[in-house]
Amino acid sequence: MQSRNPVFSRSRQSAGWGAPSPTPDQLRNMYDAPSYAPPTEPAFRAMTLDDVVVRSFMTLGTLVVAAAAAWYLDVSPGVAIGAAIVALILGLIVSFTQSSNPALILGYAAFEGVFLGTISSLFEGQISGIVIQAVLGTAMAFGGVLAVYTLRIVRVTPKMVRYVIAAAIAALGLILVNLVAGFFVPGGLGLRDGGTLAIVFSAAMILLGCFFLLLDFDSIEQGVKQGAPAKFAWQCAFGLTLSLVWIYLEVLRLLSYFTSSD
Repeated sequence: MQSRNPVFSRSRQSAGWGAPSPTPDQLRNMYDAPSYAPPTEPAFRAMTLDDVVVRSFMTLGTLVVAAAAAWYLDVSPGVAIGAAIVALILGLIVSFTQSSNPALILGYAAFEGVFLGTISSLFEGQISGIVIQAVLGTAMAFGGVLAVYTLRIVRVTPKMVRYVIAAAIAALGLILVNLVAGFFVPGGLGLRDGGTLAIVFSAAMILLGCFFLLLDFDSIEQGVKQGAPAKFAWQCAFGLTLSLVWIYLEVLRLLSYFTSSD
């Protein structure tokens, strides 16, 4: 008697009960078929910390090589300013579109490197040894922020993110106002003239850059924990590069104030 239980019915069908006998051609195809299915590439791979490290080395390496080339070739300030404008445009595209395109990010690093190499060469020509001091200062800031984040001395919260972004917008606004005021008043607002206010402002900019590093570290950690796509590692590398460039330029400027005052 045939059972009406659907479970049993499916079991019979899967076992081949009551199925028609295969034809000779079907048997030949079954015999010729491979005994296993070839492995297929996964359609999705989650980001790992190693992905971020490798992409960061690639991005920073491109920046350093471009900077060294610009220094060695003695690139003119006019070319450096043009490279800075191109880097700014590429950086804005990557930031606002949240692009993970390696060509855009590495292109930004290359043009930014040309600008940094030229600026560093100019500072070094005026104050011997200032560039290596700025590099060491940036490395110390990176290590200190990483230690603070790892030990959970400062925790990244949504409120903190809002405050940091607001502070960055305010700082950029002040820099723009200072630039415009400089056309009418020597030194503008005094944010970049080497005085006490300029020293305080540069120190605040370095601190703001360190807070952006905290946001970068949190973004990396959350991306790894939540299984973000592997391509997100390029965004993380871009964020780290932006923060380090910010800190380096401000450390370079701050050191020039103290050296000039001696």
